[in-house]
Amino acid sequence: MAGKKIKVLMAKPGIEGHWRGLIAVSNALRDGGFEVIYGGNMTPAEIGMTAVQEDVEVVGLSILSANYMMLVSETIKELRNRGKGDVL
Repeated sequence: MAGKKIKVLMAKPGIEGHWRGLIAVSNALRDGGFEVIYGGNMTPAEIGMTAVQEDVEVVGLSILSANYMMLVSETIKELRNRGKGDVL
């Protein structure tokens, strides 16, 4: 990939313990030429704050819990509140 690399924040919202999927996707993105910021377990507010600080274009979430709808909604709200509503 020529030019600027697309910057991706990968995170697990909430207090989930699984991690293999997040690592596998993060590695695939990195190997594909993306710049990957690994966030690990983060709250939606921390994800929003990190997305702004790192100026990412994409946020990837790995969620294996039943409350995924709430976590995704909260994360999108945090991104919008911090001026990053255009992040994929």
